[in-house]
Amino acid sequence: MKRSLTLLAVLIAAVAGGGYWYAHSKLPQRTGEVTVAGLQAPVSVRYDQRGVPHIQAQNETDLYRALGYVHAQDRLFQMEITRRLANGELAEVLGPKLVETDTLFRSLRIAEQARSMVARQDRQSPAWLALQAYLEGVNAWQDSHPRPVEFDVLGITPRPFTAEDTLSIAGFMAYSFAAAFRTEPLLTYVRDHLGKYYLSDFDLGWDPEGAVQTPPHLAAADWRSLGRIAQVSHQALGDAGLPQFEGSNAWAVSGRLTASGKPLLAGDPHIRFSVPSVWYEAELSAPGFHLYGYHQALNPFASLGHNREFGWSLTMFQNDDLDLIAEQVNPDNPEQVKIHGQWHDLTSTQQQVRIKGEDPLTLTLRRSPHGPIINPAVSGHENGTPIAMWWAFLETENPILEAFYDINRANTLDRMRAAAAKIHAPGLNLVWANAQGDIGWWAAAQLPIRPDGVNPAFILDGSTAQADKLGFYPFSANPQQENPAAGYIVSANFQPVSPTGMVIPGYYNPPDRGRQLNNNLASPGVKWDLHNSQALQLDTATAYGPHLLTPLLSVLRQVVTDVHERELVEQLAAWRGDYPVESTSATLFNQLLYEFARAATHDELGDEWFETLLSTRMVDTLLPRLAADVDSQWWARKGSNAHSDRETVVKLAWDNTLAHLRTTLGKDPANWQWGKAHTLTHGHPLGAQKPLNLLFNVGPFAAPGAHEVPNNLSSRIGPAPWPVTYGPSTRRVIDFADAGAALSINPLGQSGVVFDRHYADQAQDYIDGRYQRALMGLAGETEGTLRLVP
Repeated sequence: MKRSLTLLAVLIAAVAGGGYWYAHSKLPQRTGEVTVAGLQAPVSVRYDQRGVPHIQAQNETDLYRALGYVHAQDRLFQMEITRRLANGELAEVLGPKLVETDTLFRSLRIAEQARSMVARQDRQSPAWLALQAYLEGVNAWQDSHPRPVEFDVLGITPRPFTAEDTLSIAGFMAYSFAAAFRTEPLLTYVRDHLGKYYLSDFDLGWDPEGAVQTPPHLAAADWRSLGRIAQVSHQALGDAGLPQFEGSNAWAVSGRLTASGKPLLAGDPHIRFSVPSVWYEAELSAPGFHLYGYHQALNPFASLGHNREFGWSLTMFQNDDLDLIAEQVNPDNPEQVKIHGQWHDLTSTQQQVRIKGEDPLTLTLRRSPHGPIINPAVSGHENGTPIAMWWAFLETENPILEAFYDINRANTLDRMRAAAAKIHAPGLNLVWANAQGDIGWWAAAQLPIRPDGVNPAFILDGSTAQADKLGFYPFSANPQQENPAAGYIVSANFQPVSPTGMVIPGYYNPPDRGRQLNNNLASPGVKWDLHNSQALQLDTATAYGPHLLTPLLSVLRQVVTDVHERELVEQLAAWRGDYPVESTSATLFNQLLYEFARAATHDELGDEWFETLLSTRMVDTLLPRLAADVDSQWWARKGSNAHSDRETVVKLAWDNTLAHLRTTLGKDPANWQWGKAHTLTHGHPLGAQKPLNLLFNVGPFAAPGAHEVPNNLSSRIGPAPWPVTYGPSTRRVIDFADAGAALSINPLGQSGVVFDRHYADQAQDYIDGRYQRALMGLAGETEGTLRLVP
């Protein structure tokens, strides 16, 4: 027995020792000296207490090579999985469940466009040289270090990262902004199956029948195909566990409205939560260049950043830059479609999707003169009406590398305006300020000119002029402001106004969040500083909930007779639309919102289209208008002879709300606290597989905030509980009186290495609404110094 116990102890010690050695071998190196091929001179990388690298180089090429090296050691798996998503290569490592996602991204032709963009690059431009140096740094680290844990688990064989990968990820970003795949099929279905009167509550604002009064005829199989496309589009990024751009807040305040007398900049881009989080922070310094930046995977140029001279943040423009087009097929030749009375040939190519554990899948991808045909490959329905996709990302020059290289150096209004004009897709709002006292905002995108009267919210008829593009508007027509008289600028995904007064089609968020921010920034006598700017970012209230409830309260007071339930109605009446974790009214409202949507629309839409509605921004527009519309067509019960009206639907929604909350959270309404039902878990791509979730995922945390409040910790409209899906991907506040005291927070941590101390060391501060210093210069506060030498 003694011998057996001794042997067991030795085995346990060996396993523990082996596990420690394995984990330690994966950790980033933040001290010492390493040789990096290609450097011209030594580079110093000092790490602060959050694990953020502060890179000091003697020239710009070495600076970007060093950034690539340290970015890779913290985030190599994120780089790998993101490029695989953009290029349609996830199923090769994650298995058959990702085939649909791969098929979607192959159909978008992102990789093909990335190759075309690379072919157009000036090989001597500073942006190209910086990108090449950065990628050489990434590949240098990959070639000289053990594979990340995720590579071992999934059996990924490392391969070099390329410029095509970087630009493919730019395409993924552009796709994640596009709502057309879900919204256009839904609205077209409502128009063609239910009738145009059902559209009135969507507030489309244009002729719902489009420029031509003969919408394309789509058969039942076509609708099934489009419904599947909408579902795949919505599920794709969630299934991959990767960030998706959803919204954002940003504002700039001039010095006359700040306590310091200098401009103040604040921003919090709203992005789907993931592990690791989307942004990689790094301070870059070389002769003639200095920036504290926030970088995406495989991108050497900061998407957000600041220094002591200037800074900027981003929000989504949300302009509609993607049209779905129903083609008319030649009955004598299925490989031809009619455009302006002439038959045009479709072209086709074949690609193979590699699938882990299975034989490869061969895809046939077709293209019409309008763009790629998306429905057969994505939906699996080979027959029926071809649906083409016109997308600005595929149809513009889009010198986005050069644009962000210039943005990283844009310390004046003129330089920032010129850089913004180079962004063609995706549409971005750039909110900017400098220490000299200027503030500005530019909606950056190339806006297509469509024929008069064409409403791109619907699927267009490819045989007519509906699908034509007549060029692009000049950048001067884009919404923009420079040093406005109000003294501040706010951007929160609401519909912007063009200087020309033209309508800019888009899928904008409701105005409530923007109004909440605007009302605060317009408050007379307030002097803005770091403290009250934090409070504004962390605000958990808007008028959306009370506005929607106002017309329903009189109905609820009429149809609810139980004395205890009437107390809950009055509790809702007193609710101010805020979402602290202890609120029970927030929980009651959120469940009622879902049940109201379901009771009013599910009988007309059915399971598939109802779920699609909930995945679009149109539901946020629909519900308040529907609540106030006594005569809406939606109140009738489709397929039933029983009488129905608003009172009937609201009573059904109320009863279902209470039944669900009692079953899910308990019979006592005092236990229905928001933080019990609304939680944030940061999910890793491998965390969907138990028990790996225990190793890779972070959370859950009781989450304040909600959908479309400034602290936009958002969950999808649905039944309780509500897992948070997206929210502020960082919170930043910079006062240019002392940019070195700027505040920042990461939702998780700087590192993407699971065993590292910086993997999730900011997660609790983030959910609690605390900030940390974004240190510049890092005098005497280093955690370690890594010296890179030639």
